[in-house]
Amino acid sequence: MLNVTAARRSRRTATEINIAPLIDMVFILLIFFLVNTSFVKESGIEVNRPTAATAQLQAGTTVIIGIDRENRIFMQNREVDVRAVRANVERALAENPDGGVVVVSDKEANAGIVISVMDGCRLAGAENVSLAAKTYQD
Repeated sequence: MLNVTAARRSRRTATEINIAPLIDMVFILLIFFLVNTSFVKESGIEVNRPTAATAQLQAGTTVIIGIDRENRIFMQNREVDVRAVRANVERALAENPDGGVVVVSDKEANAGIVISVMDGCRLAGAENVSLAAKTYQD
């Protein structure tokens, strides 16, 4: 009986699981999701957007400009002056001429500053300038 168990142990071969195809699939999925993901450039501030019943999702946005309740203007996580909005938008539109601009303004921001920013965007050549709002469901 002792010889039978020893014989069974010697006949066992080590089984291997080849994980190379699994690793290849993981990398293929990673590349797929990176290629198909659109990265959004945030304005760099948190604002309390006003609500609107007719708010629509805007696609193809290149530039996001944020205006906080203290009327400070932010682009790409840095504060800019209202006079520098036009130059910054021109530079961003040079990279992507078909893109649009979204102005994300706090609902307590001065309307004059918002209009000045939107005017600077239009003077920079932006044809699609939108003002961000949240829907009643947000």
